[in-house]
Amino acid sequence: MTSAKTVPTLDEVSVEHRGSISIIRLNRVKKRNAISDGVIAALAQRFDELPSSTKAVVMAGEGEHFCAGLDLSSLKEMDAVDGVHHSRSWHKVFTAMEFGRVPIVAALHGAVVGGGLELATTCHIRVADDSTFFALPEGSRGIFVGGGGSVRITKLVGAQTVMDMMMTGRVYKAAEGVAKGFAQYHVPKGDALAKAIELAERIAQNAPMTNYALMHALPRIAEQTADHGYLMEALMSSVVQSAPEAKARVRAFLDGTGPKVKPDGIKAS
Repeated sequence: MTSAKTVPTLDEVSVEHRGSISIIRLNRVKKRNAISDGVIAALAQRFDELPSSTKAVVMAGEGEHFCAGLDLSSLKEMDAVDGVHHSRSWHKVFTAMEFGRVPIVAALHGAVVGGGLELATTCHIRVADDSTFFALPEGSRGIFVGGGGSVRITKLVGAQTVMDMMMTGRVYKAAEGVAKGFAQYHVPKGDALAKAIELAERIAQNAPMTNYALMHALPRIAEQTADHGYLMEALMSSVVQSAPEAKARVRAFLDGTGPKVKPDGIKAS
């Protein structure tokens, strides 16, 4: 995943392992966790090096912000060809995260702006605390999204919303951003990381093949025609339920020892 031309700045992307989950943090506090090519390469390496014991990841940012976007001070002038390759290098890393081995839960706070929003939408579940704000200021800066945002963010909130944000600089605060679809959870200020860890620990308890199917098959099914989607669903369902762990979980449910769905979530019997 890492580029041979870019040295990963591993001190700017830390990793902490807690049992079945790993917490990966952007650590460029003075830069509001703005992303450079070194950070992208470090993210790639951190995900490449996750131990097999990791079943889910929490993506977070140190300091007062999740990520304020592209570090413009690190951006070099490029011709069109170099620009395409630069953008595609980000696509490679973010796609490997989105369609990787384990689900990712983003803990969002403060700025989730530009490339930071692109990073957040690479994750599968997003938790925004009340300090979070979402923005795409590319229009005022004379640039265009280059880390997959025109695809991922547009799928979440629609082309008209993305166009409005980039043209006018519109900012969405936490509550309206969650209602719009930028995140699935809204928590009080300071609680995003704890909630993200809670969700990641819950996700890590799922059957691995179910998580894999949700990450890899469900997004593709959503983009297919109905008849193609039904076929992929049938194939994926057959593969997932054939796993020994899946069979054991179904037996546990049937004999009353497995977890049951309650109004406040899935609980053990």
